[in-house]
Amino acid sequence: MTKNPMINPVFLLFFLTFRTSLAMAQNTTVMPINVGVVLDLDTWFGKMAVSCINMSLSDFYASHPYYNTRLVLNTRDSAGDVVVAATAALDLINNVEVQAIVGLESSMQANFVIDLGDKAQVPIISFSATSPSLRGSYFFRIAQNDSSQVDAISTIIQAFGWSEAVPISVDNEFGEGVIPYLSTALQAVGAHMPYWSVIPVVATDEEIVAELRKLMSMRNRVFIVHMHSSLGSRFFSKAKDIGMMGEGYVWIMTNGMTNGFSSSNSSVNIDNAQGVLGLKTYVPNTKELENFKARWQRKFQQNNPTILDVKLDVFGLWAYDAAWALAMAVEKVGTTNNISVQKMKSGPELVRELSDTRFRGLSGDFSLINRQLQSSTFQIVNVNENGERGIGYWTPQNGLVRNIYPDKSTGRYSTSTASLGPIIWPGDSTSVPRGWQISTNGTLKILVPVKPVFDAFVNVTYDFRTGTTNVTGYCIDVFNAVMEALPYDVPYEFHPFAMPNGETSDSYKDLVNQVFLKNYDAAVGDITIRADRSLYVDFTLPFTESGVSMVVPIKGNSGAKSTWVFLKPWTGDLWVTSLCFFIFTGFVVWFLEHRINQDFRGPRCHQIGTSLWFSFSTMVFAHLIIWCFVVLILIQSYTASLTSILTIQQLQPIVTDVNLLMKNGDNVGFQAGSFVYGILRQLGFQDDKLRIYNSVEELDELLRIGTENGGISAAFDETPYMKLFLATYCSEYTLVEPTFKADGFAFVFRKGSLLTRDVSTAITKVHEGHQMKAIEEKWFKKKASCSSNPYTAGSSNTLSLDSFWGLFIVAGVSSSLAVFIFVAMFLYENSQILTRVDSEASFWTRIREILRVYDQKDRTYHTYNNSQLQDSVCGIAAVESSPNTSCPPRPSSSSSDCSEPHIVNQEPVGIPNSTEQGGVLSPNGQATQDGTHE
Repeated sequence: MTKNPMINPVFLLFFLTFRTSLAMAQNTTVMPINVGVVLDLDTWFGKMAVSCINMSLSDFYASHPYYNTRLVLNTRDSAGDVVVAATAALDLINNVEVQAIVGLESSMQANFVIDLGDKAQVPIISFSATSPSLRGSYFFRIAQNDSSQVDAISTIIQAFGWSEAVPISVDNEFGEGVIPYLSTALQAVGAHMPYWSVIPVVATDEEIVAELRKLMSMRNRVFIVHMHSSLGSRFFSKAKDIGMMGEGYVWIMTNGMTNGFSSSNSSVNIDNAQGVLGLKTYVPNTKELENFKARWQRKFQQNNPTILDVKLDVFGLWAYDAAWALAMAVEKVGTTNNISVQKMKSGPELVRELSDTRFRGLSGDFSLINRQLQSSTFQIVNVNENGERGIGYWTPQNGLVRNIYPDKSTGRYSTSTASLGPIIWPGDSTSVPRGWQISTNGTLKILVPVKPVFDAFVNVTYDFRTGTTNVTGYCIDVFNAVMEALPYDVPYEFHPFAMPNGETSDSYKDLVNQVFLKNYDAAVGDITIRADRSLYVDFTLPFTESGVSMVVPIKGNSGAKSTWVFLKPWTGDLWVTSLCFFIFTGFVVWFLEHRINQDFRGPRCHQIGTSLWFSFSTMVFAHLIIWCFVVLILIQSYTASLTSILTIQQLQPIVTDVNLLMKNGDNVGFQAGSFVYGILRQLGFQDDKLRIYNSVEELDELLRIGTENGGISAAFDETPYMKLFLATYCSEYTLVEPTFKADGFAFVFRKGSLLTRDVSTAITKVHEGHQMKAIEEKWFKKKASCSSNPYTAGSSNTLSLDSFWGLFIVAGVSSSLAVFIFVAMFLYENSQILTRVDSEASFWTRIREILRVYDQKDRTYHTYNNSQLQDSVCGIAAVESSPNTSCPPRPSSSSSDCSEPHIVNQEPVGIPNSTEQGGVLSPNGQATQDGTHE
């Protein structure tokens, strides 16, 4: 009995698929497509590229066995020569009729062949020609354009605060093409290129050393190296030999060098580039990439056993992806056109298909825009003894980032060094280099003026005992404080200004010119910022106030001795307003106190006098709180103003108008060597009216004798000088404003000096602290006699109503409100007079009755209750002896005499039939003739 074996379904499916595929393959017609490859086959780079291209096509067709086209490589050796490369390309186009050319290792070779490709309509594909100046309708760059890294470089420059950088490149298409883009990117972040160093491609060691020494003599210490790794290795070796790889230097390599450094350890000595920063093309790490690297390493080592310690770099990955993309595009064109191998000439279609090709390659996402590979992410590496160490990344969207996938929620472009890892700079230093050298000899040579006048600003003395020169003064102390505020140490030394013949000079124009001529690095002193000077040198921010002021003598104020000087503290409207309120306040007091206070009754003259006396007595006694507050302020203000008039304002300037000086023909003075001379000439002063003074004492003498005796009536100089002068002579002269425009004193540096910005920032810090105030008090402290005289011309101590109208409003409203409330309450209490039904009484009669009631005493008030109690006690016998009377005894607030009883018949308040003539009322309501008017 025979058993039927079990057939595995999976095996059966695989078998059927294999048979079908074999049958289809046998029936498929494969079209070979000629493609040219032009590379330097004797170099390591050429060998790597050819092996990557071959492996790419092998992998591509193994994964696409049913494609109708197959690329056939026609390899030519360029021998590293531009002419040979062009000849080989021409032969491939004319004789082999290739559909595309791949390779062309350098930008120079590609530049020659691009025109051939445009004329023959043959795509030229390069994976290593990175110059941005390469252009062509049939040129494809499967590599990063060098211009894509300039923003990354400028961001690094900006992050570390360097303001200058010198590019160093080779003298060919590769080196020169990126410089315009780099210059623009640096300018965008506030930096610039003071110099461009060019190294010949075939430079000798002597030529490299000569250029390095030229760079070493410059102040800049930030260099951007853009050359191939082979020349770059020699360059860094020579830089190390002459000491340019030490502390303080900054070296930044472009991606061309950095990518090459990681490919072959045998051609580059990494020890010569310790501390260098480099940009490296970022390639995502994937399993496919790791597998390919392992396969390529084995295969390349088998085919090239003499080449040791090689590593696949990004150029090999781009070569692999370029071949893959070309195979895809050719298949699309061949399948669409359905033409034979011999007749396939479809350059435009191939260009279109290549431009539209998209896939995931070994180097990352493959896509072309304008025939350019879109890849602009860079890794930033730091070269150290272990090779290269990644410290961060740069992306167009996020700037500097520590990780390639930063937190995208912020959406901010980072230019902070905090986004980078720790860096070991040249010389094994961890401190960020300043980026420039202070001076060629390391110490600033600072020029200071030597002047006999106003030596508090700068004073140069010679110590014969020690043989040294001492420089002191306000400007020197400020400069010392500013230099201490810098974030780095700056050694400097002062040099007194002397002409070439050895004589000192007080010409600030000559002093500034010495800095322009680069004889000195800077100038410090009382140097004013002027437009003509700023054309040749740089000024920092001013460290003193600006302006040109006029100083004139002062004279006694005859007004202070005037008979009516006591009226000057207040203006006329304030006097009138105060008097009106005194009268108004007296009336209010009388109105409120008339019915309840015996002092506000009696004859009219007595009442008016009492009211006014009360109003004026509030200056001493606090009867009304609001009015007392107003009077207190008025008195204190009056006292202060009168004191000022009788003391400070006794001094008045003899003249306050410049035009009046010219009209009167007065002489005016200015300091020797000062630019103020030009201002005076522009104002209209003639030379015969101008006098020069060379010392403070001479200025005092000229002002003292006046124009009539050959002196001056006024002196013009910068405000700091004049305030220093007044600190000594404040009792005799005064400062008259307004001032003329000037920009103040500042420090001078060479044009384009990198110290200018940092020193200006330090000046701001010193001003914000307490140092500047302490320095000013040290050098400009006034004499004791001047400390209490802060007078400047044009001030006034007269007070006007505008200063007190608020007080008067409060007092007026409060007093008026008291009167209103009193009237309302009084009318309410006596409302029966106004509301009774009486056809015979007119409105005015009722008003008169209300006023008559108001004029009576309010006997319900406590001031009268005590008097009534006393009268009732004294008159008890009379009351008892006359039981029929209904009139109480007469109260008296002025006497307690009980010797004689008085009978008073008082009509109840508010009864209309009662009348009062100011005397004693009779029982029938008629006034007795012996009554007295109260």
